[in-house]
Amino acid sequence: MGILFDIWMSMPGLVTILYFLTVVFIAFLIILENRNPVKTISWILVLVLLPFIGIVIYLFFGQEYRKTKMYSRKGLKSLEKLRNLTLEQLDNLPKNHFQISDRLYSKRRLMNLLLSNSNAILTNNNELRILRNGEETFTEIFSAIEQARHHIHLEYYIVEDDTIGNYLRELLIKKAREGVEVRFIYDDVGSWELKRKFLRSMSDAGVKVDCFMRVRFPMLTSKVNYRNHRKILVIDGDTAFVGGLNFADRYRDGVPGIGPWRDTHLKVTGGGATALQIIFMADWYFVSKEILKGEKYFKPFESGNGKLVQMTASGPDSDWESIGQAYFAAIASATNYVYISTPYLMPTSDIITALKTSALGGIDVRIIVPGMSDAITPKWGTNSYIEELLEAGVKVYFYRAGFTHSKVIVVDGLFSSVGTANLDFRSLETNFEVNAMIYDEEIADILADQFLEDQDQSEQVLLEEWINRPRIDKIKESFARLLSPML
Repeated sequence: MGILFDIWMSMPGLVTILYFLTVVFIAFLIILENRNPVKTISWILVLVLLPFIGIVIYLFFGQEYRKTKMYSRKGLKSLEKLRNLTLEQLDNLPKNHFQISDRLYSKRRLMNLLLSNSNAILTNNNELRILRNGEETFTEIFSAIEQARHHIHLEYYIVEDDTIGNYLRELLIKKAREGVEVRFIYDDVGSWELKRKFLRSMSDAGVKVDCFMRVRFPMLTSKVNYRNHRKILVIDGDTAFVGGLNFADRYRDGVPGIGPWRDTHLKVTGGGATALQIIFMADWYFVSKEILKGEKYFKPFESGNGKLVQMTASGPDSDWESIGQAYFAAIASATNYVYISTPYLMPTSDIITALKTSALGGIDVRIIVPGMSDAITPKWGTNSYIEELLEAGVKVYFYRAGFTHSKVIVVDGLFSSVGTANLDFRSLETNFEVNAMIYDEEIADILADQFLEDQDQSEQVLLEEWINRPRIDKIKESFARLLSPML
């Protein structure tokens, strides 16, 4: 605090007054945005306690785009058709148009929510395959790309110039030279270290490469904060992948000093692939202004006897925090158990309330988080939430067989979610995310069994021992929690 006081005292009087007026003005704007009070207070403290630096941090990370929308989707016919289909399903859902079993139909309020808040169309002609870990996922992905005949669409947060990344690059180049349309979106922050040579080699071969919200001086603004964390691959419009893995060696080989990388991905064929294609299409329009249309890209939605799935996207381009609302509704409506695996546990206040209320009400709520993390400050932030969860009866486990990066929720053996969204502020309120919301007992059982296997390789956190952890750890955790809305 002495250093901060010296900075304040060393500023000339006029500069101090101007800075004070600027801070007051920005704080006033933050208050008028009616944000979560915790986030509002956090940002005001940053502005007050970090002279000048606080303003820079706010300009980079603090501006709220959800209410003003990141970009316009006007003119995208596929989204207009999707909205019409979801409105029709909203009318038909009370009549059980899909002839959903009585047990699965108990989750119809969640289905209705996702139809309303994100136009997440219900598709029931899907085949799903749960992919566990990198070796299995990359084998399936590369095999599917090899078999592509018309188009390959990818958008990923991280692609690295390593063995996995270069295998992907060479395969995309090969398919483009065979005449397959290849479109590739990468996130400029997540894939920050990708060299121009890597990208140019694909472009020269005919791959259409575009960057999601480029961050370059002097355009270095809050775009740093709103990142495309989605991981979508769609092949020929009928096969798709979504989940937690990016294209980098560590997702297959693990992290030095921590161990193997544990993750979950999903392969989808059927209407869910079309839904992911529509999400990709909107993002591709944003980065390239090219509109994709026609049945060669968008297979018609057809009824069937497969798995029931809603593909749900959320982010600053959405009216609602749809994935966060789905998490809340799924947890709050549980009647038996809730199993959650997440690499970062920094929940919003409503999610915390749902978790604690369910546990206090006798629901078996269990959460697996990494024992060792790839990011130290989010790990401290995660730890800051554990004590209050334990006090409410939530069971928390530290995964000890490496690093778990799975983003999975299973509820009552009926509903499950696999996707890109972590249980933290950034995923639920800031980033562009996408999750598969699945209503199927077989898939729920597979994911529940995998959760219990991971639990066997985890250490349960006991309240008595956790309360007595070192005071210095509690201090670090408290400061990390204060910053968690901005992490």
